[in-house]
Amino acid sequence: MNGDTGTAQSHQFQAEVAELLNLMVHSVYSETDVFLRELISNASDACDKVRYEAIANPALLAGDERLAIRLKPDAAAKTLTIADNGIGMDRQELIDNLGTVARSGTKAFLKGLKDAKDGLGLIGQFGVGFYAAFMVADRIEVTSRRAGTPDAWVWSSTGGAGFDVAPASAEQAGRVARGTEIVLHLKEDAARYLQAYELERVVRTYSDHILFPIELIDEKGETRQVNAASALWQRSKSDVKPEDYTQAYRSIAMAFDEPALTLHYKVEGRQSYAVLLFVPTTPPFDLSDPSRKGRVKLYVRRVYITDDAELLPAYLRFVRGVVDSEDLPLNLSREMLQNNPQVRQIRSGLVGRVLGELESTATKEAETYEKVWQSFGPVLKEGLYEDQERRSQLLALTRFSTTTGGDKLRSLKDYVADLKPNQTEIYYLVGESMDRLKSNPKLEAARARGVEVLLLTDPIDAFWTTLPQEFDGKPLKSLSQGDVDFGLVPLADKTDDKVDEKVDAAGDEAILRAVKEALGDKVADVRPSQRLTESASCLVAGEQGRDRELERLLARQNRGGNAKPILELNMKHALVRLLGAARTAGQEQDVGDLASLLLDQAHILDGEIPSDPAAFTRRLNAFVVRSLETKG
Repeated sequence: MNGDTGTAQSHQFQAEVAELLNLMVHSVYSETDVFLRELISNASDACDKVRYEAIANPALLAGDERLAIRLKPDAAAKTLTIADNGIGMDRQELIDNLGTVARSGTKAFLKGLKDAKDGLGLIGQFGVGFYAAFMVADRIEVTSRRAGTPDAWVWSSTGGAGFDVAPASAEQAGRVARGTEIVLHLKEDAARYLQAYELERVVRTYSDHILFPIELIDEKGETRQVNAASALWQRSKSDVKPEDYTQAYRSIAMAFDEPALTLHYKVEGRQSYAVLLFVPTTPPFDLSDPSRKGRVKLYVRRVYITDDAELLPAYLRFVRGVVDSEDLPLNLSREMLQNNPQVRQIRSGLVGRVLGELESTATKEAETYEKVWQSFGPVLKEGLYEDQERRSQLLALTRFSTTTGGDKLRSLKDYVADLKPNQTEIYYLVGESMDRLKSNPKLEAARARGVEVLLLTDPIDAFWTTLPQEFDGKPLKSLSQGDVDFGLVPLADKTDDKVDEKVDAAGDEAILRAVKEALGDKVADVRPSQRLTESASCLVAGEQGRDRELERLLARQNRGGNAKPILELNMKHALVRLLGAARTAGQEQDVGDLASLLLDQAHILDGEIPSDPAAFTRRLNAFVVRSLETKG
């Protein structure tokens, strides 16, 4: 690379950008209109930024206060120009912003783009819209001058392996006093974007609510504004059509799906602000971003401030939209955003309204709410762990797969309405997969009595269930932790309600003691089980310990998870009775092998590998061979 900044320099695209461009150039998408929406959105952001920076430095706007976005088709040259007088970029910003994708999860995004039917939706969600221009252009030139700096620079590329950056010529610099001009050399099959009516259609469809004027310069050199350039959130709900909300959502959220829910309202009184929020239908691509930040944009008197104000908690980060305050100061710093009492009040009000809208939808439009839950349920459940103040409200919104619900999701209200006689707790079981949970032996006693059990498979379930939870006065109780006794709940099938065999308390105690001695420090305790009716053994956690699934999660992340489990035995099971007989006969080797076999079986039923698979196999084979030899 040439070190002289006065001459053109060639640069290689970041590997992920090169792959992205290859997908753009060689894939055929039906909705190529996306490129214009993305470039206009970028121009709008640039105008927002210069207006915000000019609050502290008014000189940035001196002589050019009217911010606008201009579109100029040139049929003779086969070019389309998109220009703005926003913040602009210097040389290094051109290299950084147009040569790399500085986002976590880039590789996952590219895989999603390859696999997705709607690649365009991913493009918008991931915020790499500039590169969409290569769907319609075989060469792009970007001339930019950052506000307050003397030099203009030109970035150019044909969408191949790299790009060039050079000082702007006198003619180019003369056209861009501040901001950015993008010249697209259109492909033959994109010639329709040279038609004024086609550009106007795209603007009205996708960008009508951009707050800055979008001006179209026709072939005669006449300029006219082609967007409404009004803040939809400031308009009365009665003046807004459903399709207006949809297009506003797509513009604000950079999405292509339909909003599942829309909240549009104004707050007036001690402080005034307008709100336009959307719950998407499709999960945003950055939903699992480790930063867990929301993307609600904060405006102050129609001036964009930031989308990093954390106006909603992390568990509502899927909500997109705008809050426009009439009272906050324009020069809000990061520290002020964190500590400002007015912002705290706005946050509290927003959370209440969003949860209230979800509650209303769950009651009145159950089918719509179920779709929202399917998309965002695991994220909402993060609030059960993080938001103590609203925990009961969130529990009421939570939907569960259960042992009796089939494919239908159930609410805790549904669960409590169907409690069995003498049932005083809400039972749940946490695990990795639904199939494994449904076959878990810890369900046996509950199933025999028709007791419904919540089946929890999201990773967050292992965490929120560690906190004391109750609904309608009924505590939530894990089937893999502490003591469980269904003795007062009648059996579902009365024909199974036989008189118990005579209990040999002393014999049972001796068996438990023998197993405990044989296993030593591999288990915290050995005790009779009230959970099992068919299986011989299972593993549970102590009442004060962590649930078994949380122990496994922490162990996989090397964050502890070394607590010893409790082994529970079904004292009526044939294998346990055989162990008792071996103990009575003084067959210590058999007692030790059977005790280890019961422990290993319990690990396997929990989806774990025995601590010594070879020893487990050897013991199992020995017992099978002995059984067959006896029969022979």
